[in-house]
Amino acid sequence: MLRGKNMLLGLAVAALLSAVPAISSYAEDATPARLAAAGSDAEAGNWLMVHRTYDSNRFSPLKEITPDNVSGLKLAFAVPLGGLEPTSFGIGSMEGTPLAKDGFLYITDPWGTPYKIDVTSGKRGDIVWVGDTGVDKDPNRGILAASRGLALWNNLVIVALNDGRVMAFDDETGDVVWDQQVAKEQGEGFTNAPLVIKDKIIVGQSYGDWATRGWIASLDAATGEEVWRFYTIPEPGQPGSETWLCDQTGNPDCWKTGGAAAWVTGSYDEASNTIYWGTGNPVPMYDPEYRPGDNLYSNSSLALDADTGALKWHFQYTPGDYMDYDEVGVQLLMDTKVNGEDRKVLAHFGRNGIFYTLDRTNGSFINASQYVTKLNWTKGVDPKTGKPVEYNSSVPLQEYANGTNRRGGDGTETCPNIQGGINFWPTAYDKSTGIAYGAGIEGCSNLTNDPVAPADVASGAIFTGGAAAGSGVQAGSIFGFEVATGKQTVKTDRPYPNFSGILATPGLVWTGELDGTFGAYDAKTLEQKWSINVGNVFQAPPISFAVDGKQFIAIAGGGMGSTAMGHAELDNKPAANMLYVFAL
Repeated sequence: MLRGKNMLLGLAVAALLSAVPAISSYAEDATPARLAAAGSDAEAGNWLMVHRTYDSNRFSPLKEITPDNVSGLKLAFAVPLGGLEPTSFGIGSMEGTPLAKDGFLYITDPWGTPYKIDVTSGKRGDIVWVGDTGVDKDPNRGILAASRGLALWNNLVIVALNDGRVMAFDDETGDVVWDQQVAKEQGEGFTNAPLVIKDKIIVGQSYGDWATRGWIASLDAATGEEVWRFYTIPEPGQPGSETWLCDQTGNPDCWKTGGAAAWVTGSYDEASNTIYWGTGNPVPMYDPEYRPGDNLYSNSSLALDADTGALKWHFQYTPGDYMDYDEVGVQLLMDTKVNGEDRKVLAHFGRNGIFYTLDRTNGSFINASQYVTKLNWTKGVDPKTGKPVEYNSSVPLQEYANGTNRRGGDGTETCPNIQGGINFWPTAYDKSTGIAYGAGIEGCSNLTNDPVAPADVASGAIFTGGAAAGSGVQAGSIFGFEVATGKQTVKTDRPYPNFSGILATPGLVWTGELDGTFGAYDAKTLEQKWSINVGNVFQAPPISFAVDGKQFIAIAGGGMGSTAMGHAELDNKPAANMLYVFAL
């Protein structure tokens, strides 16, 4: 059913598609068996889930495009997409990962609208259907339009929306199969791509900064009915609640608006039936005096039982964070040797500028290394605990090396930038070389504290407790780390901050940039081997897929012109939501 203001848009889309010759949309279902085998040779030409495989390695084995011939890469075709309705923050960004299944691409626009596109010809992309979500696109809602992808399960295409609904569409027709209001409280919603595990869908509540409480939920894939829910902030009496010292503030309910959102898709280890998911900053992010304590389980990697949602272990990177260094970023899973011993590892490029490796069986710390050029918030990481060396478990308010951001103070400078380092954009891992790759921001932010009284805090409204501004012009870099040793192997500086993330293919790494450059880099040296500038903003990650044995590279472009970060030439770039596909 079409809803409200979207009716005219829906009718226009229907009329447009009815004027196009009928397109066969047949493809094999994305069964749980296919998803579990997403990294197999049989699925080499597909990209069936947001990070391609459950280990989130974002590595494609397709090797037609090599460092030697990539200079011949050309635009094969492009597909214009909708979703340009304004929001109170500007124009929503294309941040989603396309999925590829049997010659069809699936993608969402910034409002979460799903598109199915026929690319079986290898020469053009024909829209098969556009799903009607009925999302209210009122620019005054105060929630930034952002969708980081979708999921496939059997014959369903599944999206999680910023109004807190999860919807399933028929893969063949685009018709709505089910529509569930999963979020229950004001301001809650989703920006992440759902993760499908067997017959369940895992989603993470994304809007912690809007004075909400984070959670991760499992839904029945056939119906959308909730199976379990894990709250990332424990209620009083639960393990971890002692790290929320709300009684010291005169506001015993500070945990209820404490954030710790789970807004980037997690990973899954089939052997141990464990979900790994990152959590966001405590809220308000710049005023720790509102919510003293370590604030578990914010800024953490969590390991949850996939069947029950029970917490197996956690690792918190920056306790009592006041620098907005949430750790929602990709949780890379790999098996490797550490000091000659076989280890099951979780590797994570922290938003705080540090690359971590943990034992994913129990969350124990292995090692950590700085990956940004300038880092001032800590003098290092304790080699035994993995905590910042300044961390003091006996005090309610942490004071890290860059000073505090306290009420009545003059603020502080924090490096890296509050966006990171690396934020939501994905990283990648090539198991053949043992190298993990990331791309991010090189720069700093100036923080100030502006306290808000509890009576003035409204769930569903942005709650920062202060402000942050870029400290000078922000640049970017691409880098590689050997997971077995935790040591950096290669790094190259880039003129612009990176919001796109990394795709790895044999011998190459790929990323887009804010000025519209899309490039391929030699995996050993990070020498740029090929690039094209399409004049659009890239804030979405690339993928690789194949049609009839031919390799393609796809990436979505389009985003807010306000993401200039000190570069005047990037101000007010026109927005055009596009899907670009390249081939030799």
